[in-house]
Amino acid sequence: MIERDIFVKMESMNPGGTGKDRAAFAMISKAEEDGLLPKCGGGVVVEGTSGSTGIALAAICNTHGHECIIVMPDDQALEKQDLLRHLGAKVEVVKCAAISNPKHYVNVARQIAKDLSDRGKHAFFTNQFENGANFVAHYTTTGPEIWEQTGGKIDSFVMSSGTGGTISGVGVYLKSQDKNVKVILVDPPGSSLFNKVKYGVAYTSEQKEQGIRRHRYDTIAEGIGLDRVTHNFSLGLQHGAVDDAILISDQEAVEMAHWLIREEGFFVGSSSAMNIMGAVKSAMEMEKGSQIVTIICDSGQRHITRFWNKNFIELRGLSWPVECPSLDKYLRRCT
Repeated sequence: MIERDIFVKMESMNPGGTGKDRAAFAMISKAEEDGLLPKCGGGVVVEGTSGSTGIALAAICNTHGHECIIVMPDDQALEKQDLLRHLGAKVEVVKCAAISNPKHYVNVARQIAKDLSDRGKHAFFTNQFENGANFVAHYTTTGPEIWEQTGGKIDSFVMSSGTGGTISGVGVYLKSQDKNVKVILVDPPGSSLFNKVKYGVAYTSEQKEQGIRRHRYDTIAEGIGLDRVTHNFSLGLQHGAVDDAILISDQEAVEMAHWLIREEGFFVGSSSAMNIMGAVKSAMEMEKGSQIVTIICDSGQRHITRFWNKNFIELRGLSWPVECPSLDKYLRRCT
């Protein structure tokens, strides 16, 4: 094997199926505390999301008595839309666009919340990318849990970034306990965050207009990678909590996902596969005996129509593993 220990925190086992439950609960609770939503219910929670945060918000809105409106881009797995509707959320699907475009799903959600507020509704745009309660949720819960569960024996935390709340909140907490813990960003193709961490510039070649296939980045991974630095991610940078970054290709994520289901019995989604491949690759740069932690964000059950769809994968120019994927470069056995 790789002679290093890689631990995964199973955020996929939260009630809503992802670690987004933490941020969603924190953002709604803070909004109620600040009077932005009525504590007794009757408000309207609006968010633009690739799916997982919306699912968490929809579930929590049910228990808090609020209506939930979710705006999603049209390049996400259909099962996420179905699940949102089953949870009672109103779902609006929009075409992919750059964040500077008023039709970007986040901007559409913001406008919906404003329109509702103008009509006298208690509408709250959660704004997960810029809402500091997201960071706080992981600083006060996920980070301390990882520290306690590892007994403080952790050399590196390896994590991708969507909103930036998890890597920043966990990273800042872990470094407050031990400044030598290394925090490494995992970034997918087309995201500009890798260059931001490595070189201080949020740009990647895929952002050239003639090369854009989705919007401002291009990967099969859902919910991670961005063309901008969010407030939550910037909190990690400001505290010096993100030490390095590593790029993971879509093909590597596919192969890791198939290796995990065959070798470990883990059926994971795209971002989780990216996280684990990033953890393996970064572990090989560390001393033998090192302990690395990453996160399984959600199950592959939310990725059946895309990441776990052979036709979809091959149409993207990727190879569908028919045997145990060749990961010998990182793992010493593959049986």
